[in-house]
Amino acid sequence: MASKGIKDRVAIVGMGCTPFGEHWDKGPEDLLIEAAREAYASANVDPEQVDAYWLGTMASGFSGLMLSEALKIPYKPVTRLENMCATGSEALRNAAYAVASGAYDLVMAIGVEKLKDSGFSGLAMANPPHDGTISSMTAPATFSLLAPAYSKKYNVPEDTLKQVLARIAWKNHKNGARNPKAQFRKEVSMDTICNAPPVAGMLGIFDCSGVSDGAAAAILCRAEDAHKYTDKPIFIKALAFAAGPAEGYFSQNYDFTTFPEVVRSAEDAYRQAGVTNPREEISMAEVHDCFTPTELVLMEDMGFSPRGQAWRDVLDGRFDGDGPQPVNPDGGLKSFGHPIGASGLRMMYEMWLQLRGEAGPRQIANPKLGLTHNLGGAPGRCVSFVSIVGL
Repeated sequence: MASKGIKDRVAIVGMGCTPFGEHWDKGPEDLLIEAAREAYASANVDPEQVDAYWLGTMASGFSGLMLSEALKIPYKPVTRLENMCATGSEALRNAAYAVASGAYDLVMAIGVEKLKDSGFSGLAMANPPHDGTISSMTAPATFSLLAPAYSKKYNVPEDTLKQVLARIAWKNHKNGARNPKAQFRKEVSMDTICNAPPVAGMLGIFDCSGVSDGAAAAILCRAEDAHKYTDKPIFIKALAFAAGPAEGYFSQNYDFTTFPEVVRSAEDAYRQAGVTNPREEISMAEVHDCFTPTELVLMEDMGFSPRGQAWRDVLDGRFDGDGPQPVNPDGGLKSFGHPIGASGLRMMYEMWLQLRGEAGPRQIANPKLGLTHNLGGAPGRCVSFVSIVGL
């Protein structure tokens, strides 16, 4: 059974986000403090007023003590959680449900990751012992399988598809160049993207998200209390999560042109929010563009494009910053990198800015509903989170 939803019962009343990038001079605790202070200030509260905390981190710390010690909030309930690359979104989802249940009045969801210190991108830790069916392929290799599968199923020539993928990277870097908190703040030409050194299959360097450090935080309360803290709250319309059957690696019928987990979580979110036509009703989206073919497939899984047509929408500029349905207006994982525990909340930070009219040169005209999507794992073995927020 899908979630019954908490539409318009919980509000976000404060947010903070550090610049993402190489923070060699800071530890994860420093990043947590920076993100939390910005969130406290934007909600006009001090740490003592926050009843409980949810901390998302994949491998930068253990237990709630990491946050309790950093923020000097002794004896507060702090829950540390992890759900692969959807960790930051999971912190927000669990914090929102705690408010909706009536257990707490004011809570914080916060996420952090320090990946530059580890030298790894993505899921920076080994799999636990398993039955041998989990692929040993790298993340770029696994996600690269989406491109030839899409090309074959929808009869899109590979040279045309290469242009489509390059345009996704070009778009996200163009958006990131307008974001002072992005790791990469330069536009990149189509020629540079297309001629970049190969990484895996059709993917070159600019088809892959980078490695970075960062943190982001949100403060939530009951909807009826929202205007005590800010005159411009945003409201949660839907929170959906799906963990798949993880059968893709040994299923002969697995289709690499779709993520069933994304389809299920998007359908659940639209049902909760009352969205019947996401192509027309969702004003903007932050999606998990870990690799460019991932963003292409997501456009169809979330109903932004008909099946087999997203590549045309990409080339037509539908998802550009000034297009009819902007996707990754902040620059996405391509421009920010992907510090696991922070990415989901960084996506929500852009919704916070856009819905409040505070996104500066990236501002979208009159947005009504924003969607964030966070994918954890890989094709055939993943979890998916979708949120919808609005005014």
